Amino acid sequence: MSTTTSNHSTGTPLTVLSEDEAMFRQSVREFAEGEIRPRVEEMEQHAKLDPALIKHCFDLGLMGIETPEEYGGAGASFFTAIIAVEEVSRVDPSVGVLVDVQNTLVNNAILRYGNTEQKRKYLPQLAEKSVGAYALSEAGSGSDAFALQTRAVAAGEHYRINGRKLWITNGGEADIFIVFANADPEAGYRGITAFIVERGSEGFSVGKKENKLGIRASSTTEIILEDCLVPKENVLGEMGKGYKVSIETLNEGRIGIGAQMIGLARGALDAALSYTAERQQFGKQINQFQGVQFQLAELAVELEAARLMVYNAARLKDAGLPFVKEAAMAKLFSSRAAEHIASKAIELYGGYGFVKDYPVEKFWRDSKIGAIYEGTSNMQLQTIAKLITTGKQTLVP
Repeated sequence: MSTTTSNHSTGTPLTVLSEDEAMFRQSVREFAEGEIRPRVEEMEQHAKLDPALIKHCFDLGLMGIETPEEYGGAGASFFTAIIAVEEVSRVDPSVGVLVDVQNTLVNNAILRYGNTEQKRKYLPQLAEKSVGAYALSEAGSGSDAFALQTRAVAAGEHYRINGRKLWITNGGEADIFIVFANADPEAGYRGITAFIVERGSEGFSVGKKENKLGIRASSTTEIILEDCLVPKENVLGEMGKGYKVSIETLNEGRIGIGAQMIGLARGALDAALSYTAERQQFGKQINQFQGVQFQLAELAVELEAARLMVYNAARLKDAGLPFVKEAAMAKLFSSRAAEHIASKAIELYGGYGFVKDYPVEKFWRDSKIGAIYEGTSNMQLQTIAKLITTGKQTLVP
C-alpha cells in the first residue's frame, strides 16, 4: 500500500511513499520540532550537541535504521534513513549529520564488510547507545584519500597503528571508530586497510576540536593514534581492501549528505515563506509583490529538483541498481541548491536575515560544508565525468 503525501509550502514533495515511510517521516518531524528545535540555539552557542538529545535519537531508533532487528536496529531501508536525515536537517543540520554518519557510513560499513562476530559485537552498541565515527581524512590526504600516511604494523595478536586523522565528524561523542591505515605502504593504495577502533584502546586519543563556520554543534575533531593497539580480529573486511571499503561506503554516504542539504534547504525556504507572509512594506505583505513571488517560486523549483535527485539515488541503491553517478550528481546539485536557497532566504529577510536572532543566517553557514565533506564538488564532477565518458557503472577496481 502506498500513499501520496504533500506539504503545500515546501515540505514533502508529491512523491509516492509507502504508508510506513510516510508515518516514519511524520514521527521524525514531530521529534525534530519537539525535541531538537528548542535546543538549536543553545547547542549552536556552545558548539556542542546536547547529550540528552543524542539519547533521544537512540531511543527513537534513528541511529540504527538499516541495522537488522536481530542486532537491535529497525531493519528498515536505506531510503528510510535518508528520510530521517532530511527531516532532522530541516531543523538542525548538525543533528542531521550525526544521524547521517552513524547510518550511511559507520553502520553501513560494518553491515557490508563486517564478519559475524563484528556484527554481533558492534551493531547492537551502535543501534542502542554508542555513537560511531569514520576516520579517513588526514592533513595531507583529503580529496586524495589514498595518500594517507597512517600506518599499521603487525604486533603479535594486534596491529600497532600510528598516525593522525583530521576532520572527523562525531569525534567528540563517538565510542566506535572506523579507522583507515596503510599496512603495506609498498603496495600503495592496495595496502590500505580498515580497522574498528574503540575509544578506550591503548594509544588512542581525541585531539583538537575544530572551531567551525557552520554545523557548529556537530563535533569535528582530530584523532591521534600513537602506538594504538588494535586486535587483529578488528580488521574490517580484508587486509589491503580498505580502499574498497572507503569508496563504496562514501558512495552511499554522499546520498546522505544530499539528504542533509535538501533538509537544510527546506528549513531555509520554509522560514523565508513564513517571513515574507508576515513582513509588510508599502501597505501589504511582501509575498504579494511579484518580484518576491518569482524568487520564492525559483527556489521551490530548485529544491524540488534537488530532492528528487537525492530520492532517486536512494531508491536506486535500495533496488540494487548502479547509483554512483546519481549519488555524485545528487550531492553536487543539492549542496549548490542548499547554499543558494539559504543565501536568498537571507536576502528575503533583509537586515533581519543578517543577524543571529533569525534562523536563516545559520542555514547559510551550515550549507557551505555540503560542497566540501564526503567528496568536494570538484571530486563529484570528476566522478560524473569519468562515468559518463567511459560508460562504466563503478569506479572501484
